[in-house]
Amino acid sequence: MIDFLAVFIVFFAVIDPIGTVPVFIAVTKNFDEVGKRKIAIIASFVAALILLFFAVVGELLLTAMGIPLPAFQIAGGVVLFIFAITMIFGESKPEEEVRIAEAHHETAIFPLAVPSIAGPGAMLACVLMTENSRFNTWEQIQTVSMMLAVLLINLILMLIASKVHRIIGNAGASVISRVMGLILASVAVTNLLSGITTYFKL
Repeated sequence: MIDFLAVFIVFFAVIDPIGTVPVFIAVTKNFDEVGKRKIAIIASFVAALILLFFAVVGELLLTAMGIPLPAFQIAGGVVLFIFAITMIFGESKPEEEVRIAEAHHETAIFPLAVPSIAGPGAMLACVLMTENSRFNTWEQIQTVSMMLAVLLINLILMLIASKVHRIIGNAGASVISRVMGLILASVAVTNLLSGITTYFKL
């Protein structure tokens, strides 16, 4: 049995549903309400497929390439930590991705599905939290269910994005994104230390 709350918090941090709201608003500002709903659903569906792919096939790809899982866990921990540091000290997720949205005028796929929802941090988290050596099939299914729950929350927030943004504003989304970055940094260090420990036990 997994720690549902811990897994939920990790996915909430890396997917950052609240930080997605200003990105969604920027991407869909020229669409009517029907178009916005359609984009939200498509983006959520594509992001879910991408993250499910990494949860199911990610470790198999590593094995096929001859990369030991501890090495990927260490690398993943480093990348997640850098990703978290940029969330804390650099441009926050909403600030950075709103700029991307305004520059490229894309809709559901970029930058909304990737990298706003299914970003590199979320992809790495899917692989690291469904390791075959650490989690059985039932626990992996539970982890995936938590990921899908966060994606559902993300979809709901996009569908009510205008109301949410009026409440928290860009500043509020930025603050929450930085707090999520701090949580993610702690998770990254845990994965890094776990990978190092496992590697030297081999």
